[in-house]
Amino acid sequence: MSELDPLIEMLSDYDLAIELRNRNWVVGDLLKPTIAFLQKRHAIFVNVDAPVSDHFTVMPSDVDEVTNPKVAYLRLHGRNAKAYITGKTVAARFDYNYSDDELAETAERSAKLAREAREVHVIFNNNNLDYAPHAALRLRKALGQIVKATSETAELF
Repeated sequence: MSELDPLIEMLSDYDLAIELRNRNWVVGDLLKPTIAFLQKRHAIFVNVDAPVSDHFTVMPSDVDEVTNPKVAYLRLHGRNAKAYITGKTVAARFDYNYSDDELAETAERSAKLAREAREVHVIFNNNNLDYAPHAALRLRKALGQIVKATSETAELF
């Protein structure tokens, strides 16, 4: 983790979010020191929603940590384990359309993070077709946020 120090130092004037890409940093005995490292440097830990998998590239979705009280970050990659691990393109890898029940879970996670941070940024990375913007709109509704109805658009892909 100390290899991140020069980068964190260089970007110290900014709110820096760090998304780890190896689950081993946040499972077992390494979770606490990893979170402590980011907290000490005021770096924002990127929480993820991903498929259930023990593959080292798939971060666990049961980690909800706030390492900077200004901002919490949640990034949703979808839950298609086979595509996530074997997809040859970004569209194939993150080909997932969240259900209403899954978005309700996400709303709960967002509310939990909001109890510890002033802002919560939820980013959808399920970027096949129009899944991400539709999921974002549905999440806002699940959170009880006022959402202006959008007009229907033609299928783009």
